Amino acid sequence: MENHKNTEQAFRAYVKKMADYKEANAVLSWDLMTGAPPKGKEQRAEVIGMLATEFFKMSIAPEMYEMLARLGEEDTYTRLDPVMKAMVREMRKEYEKNKSIPAALFQEYTVLTSKAQIAWEEAKRTSDFAAFRPYLEKIINYLNQFIDIWGYEGHRYNTLLDKYEPGITVEIIDPLFADLRKKSVSLLERIQERGKTSDTTYLKKRYPASEQRKFNEFILQKIGYDFLAGRLDESTHPFSIGLNPGDVRVTTKIYEQDLQMALFSSIHEAGHAIYEQNIAPELVGTLLSEGASMGIHESQSRFWENIIGRSEAFWSYFYPNVAAAFPEQLAGASVQTLYRAVNQVQPSLIRIEADELTYNLHIMLRYELEKSLITGDLHVADLPGAWADKMDDYLGITPFDDASGALQDVHWSGGDFGYFPTYSLGNIYAAQLEAALTRDIPDYKEAVRRGEFDIITHWMTQHVHRYGKMLEPAEIIRSATGEGINADYLTTYLENKYTDVYELV
Repeated sequence: MENHKNTEQAFRAYVKKMADYKEANAVLSWDLMTGAPPKGKEQRAEVIGMLATEFFKMSIAPEMYEMLARLGEEDTYTRLDPVMKAMVREMRKEYEKNKSIPAALFQEYTVLTSKAQIAWEEAKRTSDFAAFRPYLEKIINYLNQFIDIWGYEGHRYNTLLDKYEPGITVEIIDPLFADLRKKSVSLLERIQERGKTSDTTYLKKRYPASEQRKFNEFILQKIGYDFLAGRLDESTHPFSIGLNPGDVRVTTKIYEQDLQMALFSSIHEAGHAIYEQNIAPELVGTLLSEGASMGIHESQSRFWENIIGRSEAFWSYFYPNVAAAFPEQLAGASVQTLYRAVNQVQPSLIRIEADELTYNLHIMLRYELEKSLITGDLHVADLPGAWADKMDDYLGITPFDDASGALQDVHWSGGDFGYFPTYSLGNIYAAQLEAALTRDIPDYKEAVRRGEFDIITHWMTQHVHRYGKMLEPAEIIRSATGEGINADYLTTYLENKYTDVYELV
């Protein structure tokens, strides 16, 4: 018994050190993306790569193997508390995945992705895909090496999906997306044929950046983002990054000619952050103090951005505030004017500018391209053309340059293949969770209308947030909703919402 307790203590201390490395790297990464001077970025990438490699080495060290072996013994494992059991489960998965990757290969890849993100930022600024192409080719080469080392069942892409959404495969996603695409396109066609459009010009006037920032901070504070445990900055691509529940930072990008771009990206990232700010404190330093998966994470950001942020109840509550913040720009605009304006459907070239209905089509496009890039059916050199073809097929529009096409997202520069599908999975989960929230709190929308957002955060914390990575994604969804993943809730939600917005009945 004493030896078992000693091993537990040693394991906790060891994992705590790994968590500290991860937190330090997160601070450096945040600084790299928000304010590091250009001449220091190359060296910063080297430092980030070094720390990530130290974390990697610790995850596969002999000490890790020995502790996992001792704690995994049947008699010992059954006596562990739930947190320790989850730590052993997650670290065993990490060990099994990483042990076969040579440390030098991992460091090469980490340094490459740090430099690729810098190259992507410049390539996007100049709209020059050719400048980014060699980085992307190398990244895909490394990813395929990793897939071959790890092995896979079914489609090669499944191994990458599992990194972001454990338990989800191409075989599950393909039919889900096929049905979602069919119903989304049908609804889009009805909107385009007979929908009653609304005035969106109010959103496209000049909104000074300083005033937008103040308003966004006000909104985030009201919906539950804790500024004593975070901060709002600006970056090329909006993101959130959690160091620990007491320090979860968000960024946005402000466009002075568009009120809703920064507003909804801020709410989206705050959704991620509210999740991590409400993870149980006892999980800090265990490597369980983060989202269960990217799909679960996206369920929180998309829930706040769309289901709450684009609801009539939300705009009813915040109308006096937005009208006071921008009196000249919004003179004559009513609650209904703004509610309908932020829910207008218009196929867009840019994913983060897409409306709620067509957004999933952007994700499906990227999902199909990623699968083809990984299998080699699509070469990187042909990516811009393939992107344009799919945009035309899915949305009926084509990009006018690389920046509005294959360079628009940061994800591939970081090697995040398998990430994009989690956005649509998040939309599916969010609609399921909203249905469960309605089941438990039938009048929650009236609470939103009164500005009482804490009732939502409390429910989400009880059913999702507090667990961190203690539970698998499928366990969280089944526990909260009573069933497995079900896209019908999303299609029903979209059908009901846009029938109202466009007066289709």
